[in-house]
Amino acid sequence: MISKEHYDSLPDVVRVKVDKFNTLTDAGMYPYASTKYVRTTTAKAITEDFESLNGQHVSIAGRVMAKRGQGKVSFWDLQDSDGRVQLFVKRDTMGEEEYKLAKTYDIGDIIGVEGEVFMTEKGQISVRTEKITLLSKSIQVLPEKYHGLKDIDTRYRQRYVDLIVNPEVKDVFIKRTQIIKAMREFMDNRGFLEVETPVLATLAGGASARPFITHHNTLDIPMYLRIATELPLKRLIVGGFDKVYEIGRIFRNEGMDATHNPEFTTMESYEAYADFNDVMEMVEEMFSYIANKVNGTDIVEYDGHEISLKAPFRRARMVDLVTEKTNVDFDKITDLEEARAKAKELNLHVEAGWGIGKIVEELFEMYVEDSLVQPTFVTHHPVEISPLAKKCADDERYTERFEVFIAGHEYGNAFSELNDPFDQRERFADQMKKKSEGDDEAHPYDTDFINALEVAMPPTGGLGVGVDRLVMLLTGQTTIRDVILFPTMKPLD
Repeated sequence: MISKEHYDSLPDVVRVKVDKFNTLTDAGMYPYASTKYVRTTTAKAITEDFESLNGQHVSIAGRVMAKRGQGKVSFWDLQDSDGRVQLFVKRDTMGEEEYKLAKTYDIGDIIGVEGEVFMTEKGQISVRTEKITLLSKSIQVLPEKYHGLKDIDTRYRQRYVDLIVNPEVKDVFIKRTQIIKAMREFMDNRGFLEVETPVLATLAGGASARPFITHHNTLDIPMYLRIATELPLKRLIVGGFDKVYEIGRIFRNEGMDATHNPEFTTMESYEAYADFNDVMEMVEEMFSYIANKVNGTDIVEYDGHEISLKAPFRRARMVDLVTEKTNVDFDKITDLEEARAKAKELNLHVEAGWGIGKIVEELFEMYVEDSLVQPTFVTHHPVEISPLAKKCADDERYTERFEVFIAGHEYGNAFSELNDPFDQRERFADQMKKKSEGDDEAHPYDTDFINALEVAMPPTGGLGVGVDRLVMLLTGQTTIRDVILFPTMKPLD
């Protein structure tokens, strides 16, 4: 039973529901006593298979979403997991006592219903209700029908209410599952093996990002939530698996915006004896395959743009794209001070420790990224910002790396993986130097990974795809919080 202090603090509309709960309980009808309810069909089946179910006795269960009418007859809307159906609730059909009890049930209550499927004189498919069983009493008040739940903050904090009153939200998450299923199907069909790697690690490697830190009591050591699955997966390539992938959660202790959440999902894959050109072709095929599988077309309407995911995607070097937008050819600049001066002219504030490669990346983000609407492979990133990628044979300032951009956002990152243990050792050392200079996102020095490369890793093409962003693209959502069921939120207290 609720305490008086708690009861007195409740809004009046909630007190009314609590009073009904108490009345039912006092009468020996505990509203949460049911442990099971046998259903013979669903709301969607009744509406779609009406011809075969017309006149049939059915039992269904769901949540009361609306009640209309009074006196001897009322009409209710019952919502279950896949649709809504109207209930025709009549005193003469149910009996005086059953009907009287049913009228005390509220919008939001979960009920079981037995009755006959029929069509009203106005052509509305309905269930002529014979018996109603209260399965769970709703104490809170749902947002009213016509205005729904519009407050964005509340929608994310109370996703369970959001899903109840905004059916289109559920459709997005059903499609998310379909997208991930199609991605698995694509990878499996290409002979990749799905694996699992640790979420907790003693080093946070595989990306440039700030990790979440925890502590293992038994070992008395700090541990980190993974910021990528890259290094464990590459160890499996060393161990003899030729094609592996993992779809899983990644954690980065960074800012939040329309395309970033501290906890998100990626698909990372590694293929022995392949390079970044092979991976580009795979990405083109994958995106088109998933779009066609889920939406029936590889044309996407997103944020006011019509985007084609049909191969081939545009390919362009990062430094060339910067030149297009700034008229400064950083490909020809080898002096750091000259690069800094040009960056200053372009209104870029250059941090201490940045080399030419980092300046090129920052200018790309400032001048180019937003303009890449149609799918584009941005290639040949500078070595300075690519500590795990193989250098280009014809110009060692750059790497065999690409990122795929669509609608101004990055959707994937890939390399011809660095497998030279001596080069990797030097790049890790350079990252440690950056960390000592204050770069919190610099890559840690992973001694065991160096050892794995010394055992020998074959030439390998690696890929990471942002699953949440792909779901955004294919469902038309412009914020990542609309494709993550429970996005990270600051506590109200």
